[in-house]
Amino acid sequence: MDPHLPHTVDSYLARIGATRPDRPDAAALRELQLRHLTAVPFENLSIHFGEDIVLEEQTLLDKIVAGRRGGFCYELNGAFAALLRELGFEAALLQARVHGDDGKLGIPYDHLALRVGTDDGTGPWLADVGFGDHAQHPLALDDRTDQEDPRGTFRIRRAPAEAAEDGEDYGDVEVLRDGAPQFRLDPRPRALADFRAGAWYHRTSPDSGFTRAPVCSRFTAAGRITLSGRKLVTTVGAERHETPLGSDDEVLAAYHEHFGLRLDRLPTVRGAGASART
Repeated sequence: MDPHLPHTVDSYLARIGATRPDRPDAAALRELQLRHLTAVPFENLSIHFGEDIVLEEQTLLDKIVAGRRGGFCYELNGAFAALLRELGFEAALLQARVHGDDGKLGIPYDHLALRVGTDDGTGPWLADVGFGDHAQHPLALDDRTDQEDPRGTFRIRRAPAEAAEDGEDYGDVEVLRDGAPQFRLDPRPRALADFRAGAWYHRTSPDSGFTRAPVCSRFTAAGRITLSGRKLVTTVGAERHETPLGSDDEVLAAYHEHFGLRLDRLPTVRGAGASART
C-alpha cells in the first residue's frame, strides 16, 4: 500500500465491516475472507461501462475502498492481498486455469488466487475472494483430504505431472468442489503485472463469459445474491428464487440495495455485436 495513505487499512477494514485483528493467524484470515465475500461484490461492470481495468495495487484499492465498488478475481484478490500484507500476513499471488462447463481448462492466468501464511503455524492457506461461488473459508493448501465448508466439500489434489505445458512438474494442484474440478493452481508466486494478459482477454474476447453480460454477485449469510442483466437471483441452500426487474430505476435500485453500488446509469453489454442495454 501507498505509505502516504496510512488510513487505507482502516478504511478497507471499515469497507468490509471488520476490525483490525490482534495477530495474523488463521482465525483472523477466516474472518477477513468471510467479511470480504459478504461485503464486496464480484462484478464485471467495468467491462460494460468501458472502464479500463488497471492492475496496480493503489488503483485497485482506490476502486474497492474509496470507490466502494467490486471487481473480478484480479482486482478482488489483488486488493485483498495488499490488505493482508499490511496486517502482517504473508500473501503470494498464484495463477490458475479454470475448468469450463465442458471440463476443459481456460487460458493461463485465467484466475488469480492467494497463498497465505499465518503466524500460528497453520497453513499455508488458499484464500480466495474472487472466484464467485466458491469456498466460504480458506482451504488448507497442503491438505489432500476432504475439507468441509458451508459451501460444499472441497479437496485439493495433485494435478498430473504432464499437465504443465512445458512438461515440467511444478507441483500444480486441482481444486475440486463436491467432486467437480474448479481450477488448476500453479504454486509459483507471481506479480500482479503478470495477470495483465489474462485481464485483457477477459475484458475483450467474445470467448470470455465476462464480455457477454454484466453480472454482480456476493455472498449472503445463507447463500448468495446475483444481479444478471435485469434478473435478480437469490439462492438459499438448494432453493433458487428469480425476480425479474422492469425499469432502469428498479435495476439501479437493486444495485444499491443489494450490493451498495451507487450507479448513475446501467452497464451496456459490450460483447461482440452487442449493443442493447441489459
